[in-house]
Amino acid sequence: MRSRRARPAGGLGRQLAVCGASMLLAAACAPDPPGPLGAVEVETGEKIQVRMFLSPDEGGSGITNQRIVPLALEHYGPIRGFEVSLGGGNVDDDCTPEGGRSAAQTIIDDGRVIGVIGTTCSAAAAEASPLLTGEGGMVMISSTNTSPRLTSDLAGNPSEYRSEGYYRTSDNDLLQGALVAQFLHRENGVTRAAAVHNGDVYTESLAQAFADSFRGMGGEIVWFSAADATQEDMSAVLAEMAAGSPQALYFPVSRENALGLVRGAAETAGMEDVLLLTSDGLLEDIFMEREETEGVFFSGPDNRFHGTENQSTGQHASDILAEYRAVYGHDPETPFWAHTYDAVVLLLDAIEAASFVDRGTLVVDRSAVREHLNGVSEYGGIIGSITCDEFGDCGVGKLVIIEHIDSSDLAASKANIVYEFGT
Repeated sequence: MRSRRARPAGGLGRQLAVCGASMLLAAACAPDPPGPLGAVEVETGEKIQVRMFLSPDEGGSGITNQRIVPLALEHYGPIRGFEVSLGGGNVDDDCTPEGGRSAAQTIIDDGRVIGVIGTTCSAAAAEASPLLTGEGGMVMISSTNTSPRLTSDLAGNPSEYRSEGYYRTSDNDLLQGALVAQFLHRENGVTRAAAVHNGDVYTESLAQAFADSFRGMGGEIVWFSAADATQEDMSAVLAEMAAGSPQALYFPVSRENALGLVRGAAETAGMEDVLLLTSDGLLEDIFMEREETEGVFFSGPDNRFHGTENQSTGQHASDILAEYRAVYGHDPETPFWAHTYDAVVLLLDAIEAASFVDRGTLVVDRSAVREHLNGVSEYGGIIGSITCDEFGDCGVGKLVIIEHIDSSDLAASKANIVYEFGT
């Protein structure tokens, strides 16, 4: 493990460093009292408490991220001599609003937790975020939430579920929707498209972002509707949308729906030659290993990191991937591993900047944790240069389309980039 880089103290840390330079100034430079959210005190021998708040879905983003979080904690090391604890494991967000709400309350009831990495799913975040950042006084940083409804419309207006203290390193899906529209309309000349979703905060928002952007380019959405996420037989849905003669189908949906769509499209009159495109939610090995998914296009984050490193730990993307392979025998199963690594380190940096040691007790100012994250600008992360806007969007806007060419060689498919955002 590479030792953590020494960094200039920030926030309260910088204030304490200056005060410590002169005993005569110590009284005058005493740390300010905690902000309106109060402080967490960690006694000698205790650990700083943060939590993983992720879905355990086997093969999905949750399992990859559960492996990356402790790796990032190990690379970062103690904060002012205090170890950081995940509280014994992951808190399951269940990828549902109900799961997000109940699990968030469990975390709040602990009383010592400063920040949360998660949730995996936007649907869970919509309910969990107001509780954790409100009553709980915590910060919440997600690496996989992408719904525009959690932050803003990217035009200066907060969205319905925006909560002060919520941040994400993943990108706002208004960008992903625009990417898909550009790829279909500009690159492939598609003028008629269909879209299906599951009616939840993530899938509906992404499908709508695509539809709005596609229409703005002069395209026509000939079919737009929701499907039950548990539905595997999609023949009736395909027959209905075929009546509109779409040239392309965008389906940011559940794994069950998606398998039904890719299997059934070739057997549905009018859908045999339709271009099939799905989203980052299905950029997972467990889906792409199915032979019938070959030929499908995927939108998602650009994972060509070209030697990027995290400025706080000094770890390069190649270092982290090598360590992951050594432990698990393969590359990360889903594309958001680097976003998770950077999210963890941003949280730890914020805790360090917002804390000081008083007679052996670590004092962490909850409000100062947020202040630090609000001020993140041009931070060197694995995913690139990170700047957080006023609504918590900290993504770097690097998105691509890949064409899935070989279910037995997923590395080749994931590297098969056919379109980049903005081209």
